[in-house]
Amino acid sequence: MSVLHKLSDYLHLIKFSHSVFALPFAFTAALIAADGIPSMAQIFWITLAMVGGRSGAMGMNRIIDKKIDSLNPRTKDRELPRGVITSGEAFLFTLFSFAVLVLAAYQLNPLCLMLSPVVVLILFSYSYTKRFTWLCHIVLGVTLALAPLGAWIAVRGTFSMEILPLSLAILFWVAGFDALYGLQDLEFDKKHGLYSIPSRFGVKASLLIAKCLHVATVILLISLIPVFDLSYFYMTGIAAATGLLIYEHSLLKATDLSRLNMAFFNMNGYISVTVFVFTLLDYTVLK
Repeated sequence: MSVLHKLSDYLHLIKFSHSVFALPFAFTAALIAADGIPSMAQIFWITLAMVGGRSGAMGMNRIIDKKIDSLNPRTKDRELPRGVITSGEAFLFTLFSFAVLVLAAYQLNPLCLMLSPVVVLILFSYSYTKRFTWLCHIVLGVTLALAPLGAWIAVRGTFSMEILPLSLAILFWVAGFDALYGLQDLEFDKKHGLYSIPSRFGVKASLLIAKCLHVATVILLISLIPVFDLSYFYMTGIAAATGLLIYEHSLLKATDLSRLNMAFFNMNGYISVTVFVFTLLDYTVLK
């Protein structure tokens, strides 16, 4: 097997393309923290920390869920159930990824380094939550909400309550779209005693809960405007992101979930990139 083929397997293992969800929001927080463009060194180490943390979390998730994935028709063809990557290889990959996260934290500042074990613990713990609570979507939201919080600390070197609305916005956004994504496993989760919003509350209630979480997301993003003196570029970005969220929910009906994957990946990828691009314009064009 070629090196490129093996690399492709690892990228599929961790769904590397899904990095588009959290990474733009980390950069958004970095822009706000720096009140402009952060240094190239900060951008580099923030990126490395994000990639390392997310890769480690996904690798550990795949190891922990190997048995479940092998039973689920939707996931049985993933790399670990098929034996394309062994559990041992995935574990080494996970250790390496978390080591990259810690190295990046060390390069950024002392507070980042001090908090890195806490981050690893949170990322590691998420995978177990669907075994005992339907709040697992909220816990996943917490893991991605660490992205803007970590980027803020990476740039400022200190924690500030000012950035919490952005982290909470990400938390609710992720929890909302993950609840929608969980709809496709509703029957499987019920059969195997796994917890999720869909398996606990059903399709209609899950759609409503996701909508409420996304309304909270928009409100929190708007709340940043007076705090950081953001102007019409940012406002335009939030308006566009709101439109994308509305469109995302319009794709799904209680009686028709056929466009679920489009709603999950395409729309949410566009949302995070849209917020970042318009925030970047706010700081480069107007300031």
